[in-house]
Amino acid sequence: MSKKMNFIDLFAGAGGLSEGFIQAGFEPIAHVEIEKSACNTLKTRAAYHYLKSNKKNKIYISYLKGEITREELYKSVPNEVLESVINAPIGDEHNKEIQNQIDKCLGTQKVDLIIGGPPCQAYSLVGRSRSKTKMEGDPRNYLFIQYAEYLEKYKPKMFVFENVLGLKSAKGGHYLEEMAKVFNKKGYQIKLHTLEAKNFGVLQNRKRIVILGWQKNRKVNIPNLEEIGTESNYLVKDLLNDLPVIKAGEGADKFLKYRTETTDYLKSHALRNGIDILTQHVARPHREQDKEIYKIAVQKWEKKQERLNYNDLPEILKTHQNRTSFFDRFKVVAADLPYSQTVVAHIAKDGHYYIHPDSKQNRSLSVREAARLQSFPDDYYFEGEKEGANRTAA
Repeated sequence: MSKKMNFIDLFAGAGGLSEGFIQAGFEPIAHVEIEKSACNTLKTRAAYHYLKSNKKNKIYISYLKGEITREELYKSVPNEVLESVINAPIGDEHNKEIQNQIDKCLGTQKVDLIIGGPPCQAYSLVGRSRSKTKMEGDPRNYLFIQYAEYLEKYKPKMFVFENVLGLKSAKGGHYLEEMAKVFNKKGYQIKLHTLEAKNFGVLQNRKRIVILGWQKNRKVNIPNLEEIGTESNYLVKDLLNDLPVIKAGEGADKFLKYRTETTDYLKSHALRNGIDILTQHVARPHREQDKEIYKIAVQKWEKKQERLNYNDLPEILKTHQNRTSFFDRFKVVAADLPYSQTVVAHIAKDGHYYIHPDSKQNRSLSVREAARLQSFPDDYYFEGEKEGANRTAA
């Protein structure tokens, strides 16, 4: 039996990119992440994979049912499983400490792959538009240099660097040019791909840049990933329809039963993958005024397939002073389209932009629905507050 290829995940977030590599047969060595809630999520997922591989799934199921605590779950796995998640900021001040911990996890192995991407606010169009300085001088602009230090230290055969489309245009392409120079100096050639999630079975309109890098002395055949994917034949309703009907402020963290059997989409894309225990299908509460707007937005879509323009609302429902921009601040996740709008890292603050398409439920998306749109399987449990739960590999 051939050895699994291994990887280190830098800037790991809640583990979305890592989960994809694990499902593809790779073995994680370590995850490095600054946010505590995301690290707890990574530990819980590491516990899941350990228990599953050792045929102790019942322990994890007990956790999803709320029968045991997180501390009891963690006690059921070896310390080295939990210690593979490193809660620290990547940078000169902490790199030695982080690398010592990685070395402990690595043992005598060589690193096959490094994956990850620094926080996207530094390069995103939205981040720049919201920043008074257009993100100039933000230290996150140069975290790719820290990423490159790990390439130099561990010399993986290849790396995968994922980030937002705005990386191409940030500072007129300066950061992208600098990345190419830095990666080349560390001994790596790169190839950049602009990919759309909807072309890979994800029911979400999400564009990302993926940079593949490989050691210059290696001959590799990198396919054109932009030509591989094809748009799905499924609709957003195929992702939502099996979930229980809940209204604003309703739902349960642990746990609910599904409303119907699984759908072809959920089965073929392994979102409902055998553990029929629904968690985190929780809807945030909303003000009555917002719920009135939600009804109008959904009805407008149902009748005419038109988006709500904020200026078309009755005056009594308008509370924002800004009437000249952000007309679509209230937006329905349309059930009859093949993909939703992009799910962002700050979805917890922008719930109005993710209105559930069923006017009877009259709410924004639940944590579980948002997770599904990002292709997280239902047995993936997010630790921490909703803000932490909704932070994926954005």
